[in-house]
Amino acid sequence: MRLSVVILNYNVRHFLHLCLQSVQHATRTLDAEIIVVDNNSPDDSCQMVKEYFPDVVLIEHPENSGFPKGNNIGVATAKGDYVCILNPDTVVAEGTFEKLFSFVDTTPDVGITGIKLVDGRGAFLPESKRGLPTPWVAFTKVAGLYKFFPKVKTFNHYYNVSVPENGTGTTDILVGAFMFMKRELYLQAGGFDEDCFMYSDDFDLSYTVTKLGLNNYYYGGATAIHFKGESTVKDGTYMRRFREAMQFFYKKHFRAYPIFDLFMRAGAFAFMFVKKNKKGVVVVPERYILVSENEHLAKVLQNQFNKPLQRVGSLTEETVFLQNPDAEIIFDVEAVRYADVIAFMNNHGKRFTYKMKPAGADFIIGSNSSDDRGKVIDLKTE
Repeated sequence: MRLSVVILNYNVRHFLHLCLQSVQHATRTLDAEIIVVDNNSPDDSCQMVKEYFPDVVLIEHPENSGFPKGNNIGVATAKGDYVCILNPDTVVAEGTFEKLFSFVDTTPDVGITGIKLVDGRGAFLPESKRGLPTPWVAFTKVAGLYKFFPKVKTFNHYYNVSVPENGTGTTDILVGAFMFMKRELYLQAGGFDEDCFMYSDDFDLSYTVTKLGLNNYYYGGATAIHFKGESTVKDGTYMRRFREAMQFFYKKHFRAYPIFDLFMRAGAFAFMFVKKNKKGVVVVPERYILVSENEHLAKVLQNQFNKPLQRVGSLTEETVFLQNPDAEIIFDVEAVRYADVIAFMNNHGKRFTYKMKPAGADFIIGSNSSDDRGKVIDLKTE
């Protein structure tokens, strides 16, 4: 078998539904399997997988053992020569894995490969490619200095700005939402360290692979959506866990830095001050564009939203989009490919907000910001 896609799930049933459907489309031409490890979700994630995706290998873990152990369980079951560690709040385009195989087959020093990730509004996620987080680099991240001084090199080492977002090149650290590598390499590196704190696992695995003499690569020729906020809310708890994660990483791979805790506490204080004074922007669509051939679906949405809604049969009707700035676009993926949805979002970005309706589903789903938990809207079909 060529590929095993391993998805660790906890309590995001609707996003998992969308993710699985996209991965099925993305692996149709490959000898591949999809493995879902469920970390004892209190929702009906497992029942959904059994009902809608009977060919998926489902592992119902009896407890929530965290990200590292859950993924290690999935890889231990995997039969593929390659594995892709994938978050459940992602959407993968058709053709993604073919591109990756072409890349790794011609790159002998490759360790882990990551791809371009965008959020639910098509905005590039800079954590797709990161540098080695020294204490100073981690401080600039926590304090948000890279945002205030985007052109000052001293403050911009956390994210790897040396590789263009649409380019390809080596990078120290890749994000755990999408990691593509040989299964043998994953096992040689020891997989994710199960002693890791949250947020240090992908740092640790990425760096461990480089210590084996290989290079990690960011491949900007493929793009996936990572809604991101569904599992991560950036508050005081996030900052504490991030600090603990960095402490774990330094103690394991380097030496203790006495000044580190002072750096991180100062950064966390700065972060919370900015967060306290930052007002979130709630985007409320005033009009909708449905990309679908389904007239009944258009009527259902029109009645439910009670706002102007225009249906188009394809994404080629560019005039409609140009005439409706700030609209929310709803993609019926029975009418349009995931690859075309992702390309459209990538090209148009924050000009619109977006939702998707998985094939055969009775809901639409999306996220208007990488900082929120996303939104699921059940459709009133009666």
